[in-house]
Amino acid sequence: MAVILFDGVCNLCSSSVQFIIQRDPEKVFKFASLQSETGKRYQELFKIPASTDSIVLIMDDKVYMESTAALLTASRLNRPWKWFRIFLVIPKPIRDKVYKWIAANRYKWFGRKESCMIPSKESRDRFI
Repeated sequence: MAVILFDGVCNLCSSSVQFIIQRDPEKVFKFASLQSETGKRYQELFKIPASTDSIVLIMDDKVYMESTAALLTASRLNRPWKWFRIFLVIPKPIRDKVYKWIAANRYKWFGRKESCMIPSKESRDRFI
């Protein structure tokens, strides 16, 4: 099992979670928003800075953030998304610069919710 922590009030992030759920038939990933009590416990347990508002992937007791988290997540999805792993050959500072640019503009481009997303009945078991 792998856990993805995400910004629960971000429309892009919430849409990304739904995208992952639809392409993860083996149900590898579980989810928690960074704002939730569970998300905060994971942040404390894995010493993830409280200021983090990026996607966080916790897999095999290791923490991955930003572009690495996104690409490793994609690599566990159905084809063609698993091929995105090839982008890991791009140096992390370059990948993260692009990631941070998108992250810095995500509320402006995609909007923001007043509260965290509520999972559908079909996907509720994927949230911890």
